Amino acid sequence: MNIILLRQNDFCINDNNVSITDHRFDHIQTVLKSKVGDRLKVGIIGGNRGYGTIKKIESDKVVMDVFLNKEPLSRHNFDIVLSLPRPKMLRRILRTIAEFGVHRLHIVNSARVEKSYWQSPLLKNEKIQDALQTGMERSGDTIMTDVMLYKRFRPFVEDILPKLCAHRECYLTDIDSQKSIKNLKSQDAVIIIGPEGGFVPFEIDLTTSVIANKINLGNRILSVDTALTTVLAQALT
Repeated sequence: MNIILLRQNDFCINDNNVSITDHRFDHIQTVLKSKVGDRLKVGIIGGNRGYGTIKKIESDKVVMDVFLNKEPLSRHNFDIVLSLPRPKMLRRILRTIAEFGVHRLHIVNSARVEKSYWQSPLLKNEKIQDALQTGMERSGDTIMTDVMLYKRFRPFVEDILPKLCAHRECYLTDIDSQKSIKNLKSQDAVIIIGPEGGFVPFEIDLTTSVIANKINLGNRILSVDTALTTVLAQALT
């Protein structure tokens, strides 16, 4: 944890005084081994970053005075459209998305996605936010990625995707493409990543006929999480 993320209900006395409990209190106590007078990196979810000075440590909470004088970190240049991955991979992917500072993640259905994946409790809003917050705590970010779910592929491609890509480039990752992602400049774009096994031909044809251009990530077949990291590493902010 490289930043202590604050919520509005942490502020207890005035705009500068917070009371920290839950896993953040445990981290301050057992990992950081902080003491009164120590200064820690803090930030409020959805807002500025700064520092907090520990004023009091009790059995179940830490009280700090905070000074939030730094703007949030900049967002990644790419928004991601991702075919719903296997549940055991989903939490790791959400953490990665948050660490890179992706503004929007659109999770979509596709032919090779098992129907049972959509029943995963990890798709509940609170579970998604927990995973994103873990990534934010690692990267020192305060802005949470917007995550949207779409259970029907064709309506998403035909109705939603053109709006997402109206003023920027749109790319679908495909190993057979002649154009490499290495040739992309660090520009605003929407990048579409398929499931394990890739999109089926109909999905590729539909997406490219509507708006997307195909792009490859190299000549190796990559797992979804590796493909995601490869894409995001092309445009670090």
